[in-house]
Amino acid sequence: MNGNTPYAGMPGITQAGKRAPDDVPDLTADQKRSLRREAATIAARTREFLPDEYAVDVDVRSGVAGPTATVAVHPPAGHPVSAGFTPEAEDIEHGEVIPAEDRDEVARGLAASAALQVKQAIQDQVTPTAR
Repeated sequence: MNGNTPYAGMPGITQAGKRAPDDVPDLTADQKRSLRREAATIAARTREFLPDEYAVDVDVRSGVAGPTATVAVHPPAGHPVSAGFTPEAEDIEHGEVIPAEDRDEVARGLAASAALQVKQAIQDQVTPTAR
């Protein structure tokens, strides 16, 4: 039964639980810069929606599953929120890894999620100003 799963590995070729080297895309320096630039665009757009108390950061790295980009927001109260991207090889070859419409949508979603985290963290600590 284990031989039917993608995590069983191929004897002598791929270890169990690892991806085959041909399945993991390698990025050139230009492609890494492009991925970082697109993730930074999401971070900048997210900062536009939020006050200065929110920390927004970008991380681009190559891991076991290939290159990943993460945009994270740490609100002044509550839990951090993040969005991660793992581009496919064909997306990388066509230039734009994260489409422009997705970048705006992700930025709005991150900002809304971060604001919700603050609201949930302080929900009973704020005295209403009127009834």
